[in-house]
Amino acid sequence: MGELFGLLEFGANGWGDELAAGTLLTIQLALATLPFGLVLGFLIALAKNSGEASLVLAANIYTTLFRGLPELLTLLIIYYGGQILLQQIVGLFTDTYVEINGFVAGMIALGLVFSAFASEVFLSAFKGIPDGQYEGARALGLTRFQTMRMVIVPQLIRLALPGLSNLWLILLKETALVSVIALDDLLRMTNLVVGNTKEPFFFYSVACLVYLTLSIISSVGIGRIDAWARRGEVRA
Repeated sequence: MGELFGLLEFGANGWGDELAAGTLLTIQLALATLPFGLVLGFLIALAKNSGEASLVLAANIYTTLFRGLPELLTLLIIYYGGQILLQQIVGLFTDTYVEINGFVAGMIALGLVFSAFASEVFLSAFKGIPDGQYEGARALGLTRFQTMRMVIVPQLIRLALPGLSNLWLILLKETALVSVIALDDLLRMTNLVVGNTKEPFFFYSVACLVYLTLSIISSVGIGRIDAWARRGEVRA
């Protein structure tokens, strides 16, 4: 057993550097995807909540599409389809070969899926805010933007946080999908280490512990955000 743990050392005698690099890329990808998915999901929820028929239809098509497709298939379509589209656009001006960045493709693909589910969470949160909140804001002379920023969004965060928390934990695990497009995340680096050491059970167990640790840390952080969002309720 001591020899196995010795394989986790950093430097030339172990594989700790590779696993740490994979973990770092996993965290970076998840953190980069989160704001992209949240903003897009919020905008889609606004479209659904607008009452405008064309916007509602477009938003419903979007969410149906990206909630219905497997995440891996979405990733492959974005990665290879984006490569073809980008090459055709560049080909209009030059013969230079371009290659889409795997990190960007992963962020976009995971962000699109995340936003589709997040939009439903935001929409439910919108429906949980009474119409009297909007009417009261108008009575105070607030503009639509001020109403959204000062009245609606603070309540929206509190109502949407449980659902968004679950989506974040799912996103954290789904970053493992980018290993299929040769992005050196934790799972791909673990596979490379297993191929060299022939110790699959040990290193996959280590990867499991890393993902579990990231989830626990996330849960603690989410708990603090929830306490902040509910601080008014505590005073009451």
